[in-house]
Amino acid sequence: MDASGLLDLLAELASEAGFRVQVLTAGATAESEFPPSSGHCRVQGEVRVILAAQDPLEDRIEALADALRSHAGPLLESRYLAPAVRERIESSRR
Repeated sequence: MDASGLLDLLAELASEAGFRVQVLTAGATAESEFPPSSGHCRVQGEVRVILAAQDPLEDRIEALADALRSHAGPLLESRYLAPAVRERIESSRR
């Protein structure tokens, strides 16, 4: 599976889990003195995943995989995931 396909599958899973996934375009991040980087957080109980367009594809994949590993356990256990997707989620930051 190529990296772009993995990113799409992880984003789909994140949406399914009820996460708010926000993609920051390069133009929006260029205006900031401190450009954002991809990551995830919880705001008022809602998991949000920020994907910064200027970040390398691997960083955006890591942000999604880490959010899923940290906050979507029941969803991940209850459904089939392609081996490459499951491996990526399980090997995300610990």
